[in-house]
Amino acid sequence: QVEVKESGGGLVQAGGSLMLSCVHSSGSLSITLMEWYRQAPGKQREVVAGLTGRGRTYYADSVKGRFTISRDKVKNTVYLKMDSLKPEDSAVYYCKIGVDHVVSVYEYWGQGTQVTVSS
Repeated sequence: QVEVKESGGGLVQAGGSLMLSCVHSSGSLSITLMEWYRQAPGKQREVVAGLTGRGRTYYADSVKGRFTISRDKVKNTVYLKMDSLKPEDSAVYYCKIGVDHVVSVYEYWGQGTQVTVSS
């Protein structure tokens, strides 16, 4: 079992920045995929940014050029730097980690962290 925990959310004014962190207890297991999702009230959960185990990144069109995903392998932490925030970025942000357990890859989710952007 791998635990995943997000932090760093909060209230920020439009145009501001936040850095989300996602700490996972994967230890020496291989990470295949790291993704950040968000879900606003009444909307479906959507992928915001992703980082593969080989280092490829991808972003939702709505956040390209404003959000940056990165990782610190030593700290078992995935980050989401969010700049130029807009009110429409308000949502609960979730981290998902894909872990290779050899026999299969399992996905683990955190509980989420609230981001609120005021206009």
